[in-house]
Amino acid sequence: MIAGGEETVIDKVPFGLGLALVSAVTVNWAYTLEHAAASRLPRLNPRRPFRSLGLLLRNRPWLFGFALEGIGWLMYLAALLLAPLSLVQAVSASGIAVLALLSVHGHPGRLSRHEQLAVALALIGLALLSVSIVGVHPSSQVPHPAAAVVWLAAVAGAAVALVLVRISLTRAVALGLAAGLLFADGDVSAKLITLGGLWLLALVSLIAAYAAGTTVLQMAFQHGSALTSAGLATLVTNALPIAAGFVLFDEMLPHHVQGVLQIAAFATVVASAALLGNAAARPDTSSDQPTGAEPEHHAAGTGEAERAV
Repeated sequence: MIAGGEETVIDKVPFGLGLALVSAVTVNWAYTLEHAAASRLPRLNPRRPFRSLGLLLRNRPWLFGFALEGIGWLMYLAALLLAPLSLVQAVSASGIAVLALLSVHGHPGRLSRHEQLAVALALIGLALLSVSIVGVHPSSQVPHPAAAVVWLAAVAGAAVALVLVRISLTRAVALGLAAGLLFADGDVSAKLITLGGLWLLALVSLIAAYAAGTTVLQMAFQHGSALTSAGLATLVTNALPIAAGFVLFDEMLPHHVQGVLQIAAFATVVASAALLGNAAARPDTSSDQPTGAEPEHHAAGTGEAERAV
């Protein structure tokens, strides 16, 4: 969003990033609640959407988690009104640390080394980002409509491919990545809506992307742990809009040392996502090992308990 004045930008950005951090904690807490509920339900089938939706809506623990996620999303939307997209997403990436700790009931030692490193990188990225914005005047520009449409369509197409095409990744990883791509489309659409005018049409893509992303994420919850599915979704959701901030919204890096720090912050977010994906794909470290072949008795329902072993 183009701010009306330089002083306003300086005042609003830190508050917006603070909202983004609270939003990240809230949303990732909601993911753990949704995972606990969805992993115990009968298998959700995208070809029977009304039955699947009914199963979710009749489950009170899942509804509570979903409501909490909605509150977190509203805080995220407020953050987008106050700060550039790439900065908000980089802060949101710190939510992976919350998700990881919740998935092991507050015992970091139960995480694999890859997962511990992924969490550490997410926190380092948040610290670097905090230092990089001191005294700078971040802003963004209105994107070209055609570029925005192409971006949204390409990301949605990649998500559909991950859902429909079986690849070498475990199902939890593939569905987690697909959910992240869809949520990323929703986040970019949310930023477009804050521009007002004809950009309010992005409400259509926002609703479609978030609805589809939520559905796919619940499917992922039934195939793996919360850290694998929601963790990958969270980090992809953060990484892609960071890129969109520079490609679509023409956001500029600060000069000199602060620019280097900001690049390092974005790099650690991407590295954290890559490490988490690698950990999820390893049979000896992934808590979703019993669910990779989609077993009959919903072993994914014990994803968090398995990690405590």
